[in-house]
Order: sequence, then C-alpha cells, then structure tokens
Amino acid sequence: MSENQHKNIGSSLDDFLASEGTLEQFQNTAIKEVLAWQITQEMERLKISKTEMAKQMNTSRAQLDRLLDPENESVTLHTLQKAALVLGRKIKLELV
Repeated sequence: MSENQHKNIGSSLDDFLASEGTLEQFQNTAIKEVLAWQITQEMERLKISKTEMAKQMNTSRAQLDRLLDPENESVTLHTLQKAALVLGRKIKLELV
C-alpha cells in the first residue's frame, strides 16, 4: 500500500469524504433522501395520494414531485413545513 492509502486506514467515512471535499454534498443528499422517504411513508400510511397531497399543500403536483425526488436538493423549508402540516407532523432542525 502506498503512503496515501495508509492515511485513510482507521478513519471514518466522514473523514474520508471531508478529505475528498465531498462531505457536505453527501450529507445534503442523505438528508434529502431521508426527508423524501419519511414524507412518502407518511403519505402511504395516511392513504394520501400525490394529487391530494399537492392539493392540500396548495401547490402543484410537479412541486410535490420535486419534494419527493430524493436527488432534488432544491427544496425550501416553507415547502417542507407545508408537507409536514398536511401530514400532521412538524419539521425539526438543529445545529450540531
């Protein structure tokens, strides 16, 4: 093994991604994937269709599709709050 390969042995994935300059990108993607999954699961549990969800959020079906697309990171807090309200949930954010 080269010296460069040895430096990552025993380090965490976060350390590796940070050293590659991609940690923030991966964290953002992971957060969005989890949120999209949670909203989808709650919609299924409550038996709310996408059309009905968009209507109750007072938005378009296309906007809802963007919200539920795990790869689309351009979602606003306002949109997340509207979705949470329709589902009887709250958004909880915190700095760590």
